[in-house]
Amino acid sequence: MPRDERSPGLTVPGPPKDDPALPLLATGQLEILGLLPRSSNYTFLARVRGDAGETLAVYKPRAGETPLWDFPDGTLCQREVAAYKVARTLGWPWVPPTVLRDGPEGPGSVQLFVEFDPEHHYFTLIEDMADELRRVALFDLVVNNADRKGGHCLLAANGRMFVVDHGVCFSAQPKLRTVIWDFAGEPVPERARADVRRLAGELLGGSFRDELRGLLSAAELDATARRATAVAELAKFPEPGPGRPYPWPPV
Repeated sequence: MPRDERSPGLTVPGPPKDDPALPLLATGQLEILGLLPRSSNYTFLARVRGDAGETLAVYKPRAGETPLWDFPDGTLCQREVAAYKVARTLGWPWVPPTVLRDGPEGPGSVQLFVEFDPEHHYFTLIEDMADELRRVALFDLVVNNADRKGGHCLLAANGRMFVVDHGVCFSAQPKLRTVIWDFAGEPVPERARADVRRLAGELLGGSFRDELRGLLSAAELDATARRATAVAELAKFPEPGPGRPYPWPPV
């Protein structure tokens, strides 16, 4: 892909700016353990070993990405990393630490593996984690998530909810498809709007925009900044549509 630029209720602490797992993920020895099931692209469970210890990770090589008509080839792994960086800068939601690096199957995204309860997903978490899911809904508006399935919301062993699978985000064209429409018509908390407003400013220029160059095109960065500006001014969560607003399958 050519690059012309290399309120109450929302008080859960966000992801740390410098997660201690990042250096290990970025530089540790990467060993593939096997394919993860039910993935449309080649997605591997891997072990990462280094001087600081070892951890499990999810490795998505660029060479294993299925070509899509509406996303440039070989860019899904970059979008995974960009989503982590946006969530980290925004302060929510919890996206596992993710880096872009070389591996046994070539360059790709490497994300910290989160141990989770497979019995839980968006539809089982909505009642007890509504505030966190409101933030996920706003995050998806900003990153233009084209595939927010219920199973992308993971309940970790420590009780925290993580969101994963962001390879089809950041298109410059409207593509939002998500299962999270339960909050449509509700007021958007002012605290969340303030966070998104700050993010919009950082996307328009400065060190954070520089950090995203090479992961997203200039047009995609500009579109993300425009969406963040619009979300910061939303009085209410939007209604579904236009177009096809739901992913398939929903979980």
